[in-house]
Amino acid sequence: MRLSLLDRSRTRAGEPDAAALRGTVERTVSAERLGYRRFWVAEHHGVPGIAGAAPAVLLAAVAARTSAIRLGSAGVMLPHHQPLVVAEQFAVLTAFAPGRVDLGLGRSPGFTAPVRRALRETERDFAADLAELRAHLTGTAEITMHPRPHGDVRMVVLATGAGLDVAARLGLPVVVGGPLLGVAGDPEPGREALARYRRTYRPSPQAPEPEVAISLDVLVADTAAEAADLLLPEAWAMAQARTTGVFPPLEPVAAVRAARMTAVQRRHAERTAAMAVAGTAAQVGARLAELAERTGAAELVAAGSTHDRAALAASDEALARLFGAG
Repeated sequence: MRLSLLDRSRTRAGEPDAAALRGTVERTVSAERLGYRRFWVAEHHGVPGIAGAAPAVLLAAVAARTSAIRLGSAGVMLPHHQPLVVAEQFAVLTAFAPGRVDLGLGRSPGFTAPVRRALRETERDFAADLAELRAHLTGTAEITMHPRPHGDVRMVVLATGAGLDVAARLGLPVVVGGPLLGVAGDPEPGREALARYRRTYRPSPQAPEPEVAISLDVLVADTAAEAADLLLPEAWAMAQARTTGVFPPLEPVAAVRAARMTAVQRRHAERTAAMAVAGTAAQVGARLAELAERTGAAELVAAGSTHDRAALAASDEALARLFGAG
């Protein structure tokens, strides 16, 4: 499998949001040095724990500090945008990073009802929007977009079950995660969905063969106990989001241990941890090898985050060594 990172610009308790964005840029620079193939950034709106709201803008900052690593969105949420505007933004990016721009696309709604209203979300045809966006990028739309892309922009679908069917019909690669990977104990979820994607795939000029990437939280430490600690800040944030509706900034491990979790919050935190791959290099390597064999994935999108930036950097380095990068 090829190796890439996904960074959502997670905020930290006591830090300004700008620190999270600068941290994303610095993490990309390190990822390029370590030999990662691709670096993904995300789109979230009105979420206290995430500063990454504008992928195209953030990728422009990242492009200015890098020269070889591929740069992508994971993803731009099409219900929030017009296809032409997305195409124009990513065509502009190719002027600064020619041949290394990837456009990951999803259809997740805004996190809360007020955010959805602010985004003017309406019912949209995801497949039609994807087709229109591709037409703009490839120069086959009814209008000629300017600027024209400098090199190809590779489109990828962030897919659930229904998204896989759309991607197969349009001939697009996919990134899958969560329950489709069956990482919470049952290896079966998603097996048939991935098989159907490959079986029904319609080749396109941009992607003649079906291609699957898997995305999940991956953290590597010297011991399994240390890796479990690294998972705690994200697991606690997810537990709070599930029970209070607010996804908060990451807190230090000590603060999480001291927090008073309800029984429901504890179950949510445990589920988040169970869906991650964390441990020593040997443990992580074995688990990822099993996932690669079962899913046939061509790429791992490692999406782990933790409060301690130094520990996160050490995890990125250990993962790169595990894949023979660096």
